[in-house]
Amino acid sequence: MSEKFDYDLIIIGAGVGGHGAALHAVACGLKTAIVEDNVMGGTCVNRGCIPSKALLAASGRVREMKAKHHLKALGIEVGEVNFDRGAIASHADNLVLKLRGDLTNSLKRLGVDILEGRGRIAGQQKVSVGDKIYTAKDIILATGSEPFVPRGVELDGKTVFTSDQAVRLETLPQWVAIIGSGYIGLEFADVYTALGSEVTMIEALDVLMPGFDPDIAKIAERVLLKPRDIETRTGVFATKITAGSPVKIELTDAKTKKVIEVLEVDACLVATGRIPLTKDLGLENVDLAPKRGFIDVDDRMATSVPHLWAIGDATGKMMLAHAASAQGIVAVENICDRPATVDYQSIPAAAFTHPEVSFVGLTEPQAKEKGAAEGFKVANTKSYFKGNSKAIAEGETEGLAKIIYREDTGELLGVHIIGIHAADLIHEASAAIRDRQTVQKLATIVHAHPTLSEVLDEAYKRAAHV
Repeated sequence: MSEKFDYDLIIIGAGVGGHGAALHAVACGLKTAIVEDNVMGGTCVNRGCIPSKALLAASGRVREMKAKHHLKALGIEVGEVNFDRGAIASHADNLVLKLRGDLTNSLKRLGVDILEGRGRIAGQQKVSVGDKIYTAKDIILATGSEPFVPRGVELDGKTVFTSDQAVRLETLPQWVAIIGSGYIGLEFADVYTALGSEVTMIEALDVLMPGFDPDIAKIAERVLLKPRDIETRTGVFATKITAGSPVKIELTDAKTKKVIEVLEVDACLVATGRIPLTKDLGLENVDLAPKRGFIDVDDRMATSVPHLWAIGDATGKMMLAHAASAQGIVAVENICDRPATVDYQSIPAAAFTHPEVSFVGLTEPQAKEKGAAEGFKVANTKSYFKGNSKAIAEGETEGLAKIIYREDTGELLGVHIIGIHAADLIHEASAAIRDRQTVQKLATIVHAHPTLSEVLDEAYKRAAHV
């Protein structure tokens, strides 16, 4: 480290991305500090991935034990199933506390200085924390994001709330509206219906789950929505939401812009996406202006300002915790003069519903658009869990795996799975896309039998005509 700097690296933000960057920086021999003005772990650990998965795990058990017809087919009979809402909420809280503590201790153990307070850019290679100024050869911005709340929405945190409050599970409303049919909306619909609530899902676009591959979205609607206490509204905006008892939701037709209904429910979860936390960062002190709130970076995670880098949700590249972690490692590699970039096409995503949904790479429409631009044709093949021996043994045969590939070279472009343990199965496909594997090569992989992974094996073999 040059003697003119306090640190080799200062990271502003101690979420999953900042934490991953700090660990890698220490491994690379950099004297590192991390700045956090809230709680260690960021959104993922405290208000996102971790507590929501704890709720999904508990509510999923309730759903399984209440599915008496399914259990009876396995030769199992159960009596009345009861649960304690407060105990389920405590399970999530305890998990958050444990992981937050583990994250903090791992940084301290490795000698990372934790600077508590609001971190701001004070100038070239300078960070202010409170009334103190620290210097660093390089700075990484890892400030994350927060829920987006549209105009006309009145939040009170009790009857109208975002996922930040929903993970606390302070109440179980009898009837809850969910604005948005993305990952957050789907997962909370899964939790609420498993625990006995009725759900109305409201989507502004004409189709539900617009970010999913169309074939997966159709099955998800059939499996995750229609059999449950969920009604859906598409092509309507929730233009005004008033907190209270009841909550009043003004629904406006997306095409005509006319109010068509005022819905009255017990509670409303606003799950309309997330926006970057990039305000009041002192970016003006280095003449860096965010675009629509996002910090523009190149493939190395470098901003236009020398020695200033940005990762995670603040960049808007791929708003996933594990993507932020991968970006943090890439940024540190480039700081150490070892050129690296992020391969976004190989980063998987998942919704931890019951059954799960996962994907990596391109959807079929995206692949066809790419093919039209680059002059190749796209093909797809599907295989089904109902033909998988392990899924049959589990009594969990709903779902499919869909692979998308180039007709000419066989290169794998995208994989989409809905079914039991889909979130675990997707990583084989992620590795294949990272290595730009062909379906012909993948068809030669030997999978253990009987395993769920054979659903991908079958798809590869069908595509390669093996």
